Amino acid sequence: MEDLQNYIHELGMREAIYEDSFDSPDIVKFLADMLLVLESAASSGDTSYPHHIVSVVPNRYPRWFNLSHVESQQCELALTVLSAAKGDVQRLETVLQSIQKNIHSSSHIFKLAQDAFKIATLMDSLPDITLLKVSLELGLQVMRMTLSTLNWRRREMVRWLVMCATELGVHALDSIMQNWFTLFTPTEATSIVATTVMSNSTIVHLHLDCLQQEKLAGSARTLALQCAMKDPQNCALSALTLCEKERIAFETAYQIVLDAATTGMSYSQLFTVARYMEHRGYPTRAYKLATLAMTHLNLSYNQDTHPAINDVLWACALSHSLGKNELAAIIPLVVKSVKCATVLSDILRRCTLTTPGMVGLQGRRNSVKLMSLDKAPLRQLLDATIGAYINTTHSRLTHISPRHYGEFIEFLSKARETFLMSHDGQIQFTQFIDNLKQIYKGKKKLMMLVRERFG
Repeated sequence: MEDLQNYIHELGMREAIYEDSFDSPDIVKFLADMLLVLESAASSGDTSYPHHIVSVVPNRYPRWFNLSHVESQQCELALTVLSAAKGDVQRLETVLQSIQKNIHSSSHIFKLAQDAFKIATLMDSLPDITLLKVSLELGLQVMRMTLSTLNWRRREMVRWLVMCATELGVHALDSIMQNWFTLFTPTEATSIVATTVMSNSTIVHLHLDCLQQEKLAGSARTLALQCAMKDPQNCALSALTLCEKERIAFETAYQIVLDAATTGMSYSQLFTVARYMEHRGYPTRAYKLATLAMTHLNLSYNQDTHPAINDVLWACALSHSLGKNELAAIIPLVVKSVKCATVLSDILRRCTLTTPGMVGLQGRRNSVKLMSLDKAPLRQLLDATIGAYINTTHSRLTHISPRHYGEFIEFLSKARETFLMSHDGQIQFTQFIDNLKQIYKGKKKLMMLVRERFG
């Protein structure tokens, strides 16, 4: 095969780049034309092209091989042109336009942008700003090309673009943040772009004074809030984190979460933000978000290993620590959302260990009267827990196998512990066991185990 590199060399194109005797964009255009020739020759065998061009496509090589080869040569030659034109703004602009018009692969353009960046920054002297700007423009084109398509290198591309913009300075960073919606997804803009812009390493690299730092941070916070409004599910927590040092922005981010809580966010997302709020020292706001999360949750009787259980226990502990009113408000939500008996009994026991609002206060546990299980709000929780044990027992007995008999007896033992928390719990439990023996008398072996344990 006649190598394309040798073919270009024979035409004197590489020498022409440096001798300025050949219009450099035409060289990139030449390889773009070669791609069209390859496609036509491989698909239709068209021989209307000059023989010296078609001969570059021997039939013994597959079409994809030739296309890939020429695309690589196209990018290599484009990089050579860019390198030769550095420092010449007008010529670089002409070459850039030719590249943008004639190279159509986002991965090739990205590599070209990276290589141009290396050439611009690996000099002994200061970076070549003209070539850096071209590198950034190519990176921006890649962002636009891959914004709505799946690309496994996308995250790398975004990080690289921010690095390139940082090298050019504050103006470039401001520009990509102001036009983020044409370049990044909301998640990328908050988790990568805004986070990087506000990092200490960026501030140090740019040698910013306090006023410049605040102005750049303000742009990043504005970006974060815009993203949170557009995609609260994935950007709310990042926005809160980025805005936590500026009161008005933080309040705005929190309000965005509240507005999206009823329709746009799941219980897991709300619990995550609620835990963050508690960590930052806002227990009341954490409580508010936790109650909103509870309205989205539905824990059935057999979901005793559900990942949300820890969040529910945390929310109840938070409510308990805030006081009786907060605990009384969240218990109806728990009763409505949680049908799992073991989870409810766990919550019930935790609520009876200390007085609401007294958690963490030393020496007060014995001096303050604990909440009564016979009065609201714990009475509702106790009744719901007993009811959950009853319903779960019947559900389990519907399709129980002998190998689960032992586990079932232990479950009834846990149920009895909860029944006994009620003032008439022993009577209720005895009636419950008697009903089981009557309804499921056909399961003789199981009922025999029930009599042995519970009478």
